[in-house]
Amino acid sequence: MSPESPAGGPPRRLKGSRAVPLPLLAPALLGLAFLLVPLIALLVRTPWRGLPVQLTSPGVWEALRLSLICATAATALSLVLGVPLAWLLARTEFPGRGLVRALVTLPLVLPPVVGGVALLLALGRNGVVGRWLDAWFGITLPFTTAGVVLAETFVAMPFLVISVEGTLRAADPRYEEAATTLGASRFTAFRRVTLPLIAPGIAAGAVLAWARALGEFGATITFAGNFPGRTQTMPLAVYLALQNDPAAAIALSLVLLAVSIAVLAGLRDRWMRAT
Repeated sequence: MSPESPAGGPPRRLKGSRAVPLPLLAPALLGLAFLLVPLIALLVRTPWRGLPVQLTSPGVWEALRLSLICATAATALSLVLGVPLAWLLARTEFPGRGLVRALVTLPLVLPPVVGGVALLLALGRNGVVGRWLDAWFGITLPFTTAGVVLAETFVAMPFLVISVEGTLRAADPRYEEAATTLGASRFTAFRRVTLPLIAPGIAAGAVLAWARALGEFGATITFAGNFPGRTQTMPLAVYLALQNDPAAAIALSLVLLAVSIAVLAGLRDRWMRAT
């Protein structure tokens, strides 16, 4: 039995209980090095003196601008569609809810290129839905900036849905029920009571979705192509620059790395809290 504290409180830890066995320490340090060395190499090989020139070149700036616009638009679309979907999964009972949840999270494990092919088959000019969009409204989505937004939304929205659904499940539904008993409609209760309660979860999910959209590559290049100024986002520009201008590729990679670190720093209170 573990020794108890003198006041009868929780049991105290034995001395040396935090010692790490050598068979675990060695692979743990190797794994840490495996994750850190490539990032350190990126920082070491960054042309710091020429970095301002690289980041202000027209091609790099255009890719940065397009990436920020498309990632923000994809996040906004994810919020409009994802928050109600998360509420539906968390607050209602309907047949096949487990299957719907599995389908919503499928893009998390689906290879992005496969997602791009699926979007092309659904929304392409000859796609299941795209043919009618083209025939009725003259809307063509593939290889356009709107196509970039849709591709990024497809891969990013599940992050938002999972985050918001988890927050909704943790929130006490009795507040909503109390609001409805006082005469508020379900939508008013959601807008005036539930949304303020789950705002931190929505914010965290939106940040994750934005970061995922900013780094999207496979679905974007498959569905929207790689046209400078129209569909070439930062990850696509990195891929192209790596073949012709490695310094520009490193500069763009550094920007993406900085964004990722900023996202983790912003979410540290939620997921990186020490225990």
